[in-house]
Amino acid sequence: MRFRILLLVAGTVTAGLGVFAVVGGPVGDVLRDALYTAVVYLLVLLAAPRARPVAVAGIALGVSWAVEFLQLTRIPPALRIVLGSTFNPPDLLWYAAGAAACLLIHRRFRRPGTGRGEAASIARRRLRPKPGADPSGG
Repeated sequence: MRFRILLLVAGTVTAGLGVFAVVGGPVGDVLRDALYTAVVYLLVLLAAPRARPVAVAGIALGVSWAVEFLQLTRIPPALRIVLGSTFNPPDLLWYAAGAAACLLIHRRFRRPGTGRGEAASIARRRLRPKPGADPSGG
């Protein structure tokens, strides 16, 4: 499970770098903000793979917002490279959008109690015979 999360982190960072290189302007800013929160979401999930999706989304959103609000303070120049230097209120909305998207995706592909995809669970339920059904099909 953790290896899959690391692959998702790498893919999300790659997507963010691709957006940075290809998509400019306000659309690029929005996508990068949402992907930033997605990376934070995945890192929280990496640390706590059995955490409830809503908790992971809340922590990711809180961290993203905290970083944005830190930009209002006098942070050392070395940290500005990592955390950014300009507070932008609309970013808070796009972080929330990124956290919400991750929450929806995580809920869709998670089996309760396992942290694994729901699709496999649904497939197993379909393969089980119904109570009272003739297993021979006749």
